[in-house]
Amino acid sequence: MTAYFFSDTAALTGRTLRHVTRSMDTIITTAITPVAMMLMFVYVFGGAIDTGSVSYVNYMLPGILLMTIASGISYTAYRLFTDVKSGIFERFQSMPIARSGVLWAHVITSLVANLIALVLVVGVAVLMGFRSGAGVSAWLAVAGILLLFTLALTWLAVIPGLSASSVEGAGAFAYPLIFLPFVSSAFVPTRTMPGPVRWFAEHQPVTSIVNTIRALFTGQPVGDDIWIALAWCGGILVVAYVFAMAAYRRKIA
Repeated sequence: MTAYFFSDTAALTGRTLRHVTRSMDTIITTAITPVAMMLMFVYVFGGAIDTGSVSYVNYMLPGILLMTIASGISYTAYRLFTDVKSGIFERFQSMPIARSGVLWAHVITSLVANLIALVLVVGVAVLMGFRSGAGVSAWLAVAGILLLFTLALTWLAVIPGLSASSVEGAGAFAYPLIFLPFVSSAFVPTRTMPGPVRWFAEHQPVTSIVNTIRALFTGQPVGDDIWIALAWCGGILVVAYVFAMAAYRRKIA
């Protein structure tokens, strides 16, 4: 049974990946908004924001990477919604294949598509002056955190992808996630924020993830932030997975 699951998932993933590679504009579009934000913040607002000895592009890149992921997973919900509404989803369910393979194909495709978008964003950041003295292990840690964050948000995207009543509704859930970094330590130090806003910024998931990635890029101790970041990512992943599978069971019932 396990062998069938992997082979079926691989075949279905190949199908969804072909759809992505045939419309690379979706990946480029995913990267455009974060890149535009990066350009605006660095060249328009960056000179007015005090980040100490750290260049502003280095300071804000972790937040831009999280925005890129949040932007990308909206397309995951869109692709899944399209499959459901077109009837291909039900057709797959009637075939002798692993049923969960349909969902995992979309999840894996999301990971691959977001990886490409993240590489594009980092490439632009390098052209803008981003530099890091991080070693291989630190870069692997950053990649692992971004992968876990992408996986958590992807399973979150599965829920509206299965249950939304319109294509707009399927992708709209991502908008708050895209703007969440603005109320965090992603673009300005939280110490500059008024009391209630500062409290929220310091206790929401983006801040701990951003602080961890920023510390890894600069070779600084990550402290407790990494454990808080992993707890947030793991918690979101578990909760999203449970609700996504519940929505899936209702859909195929």
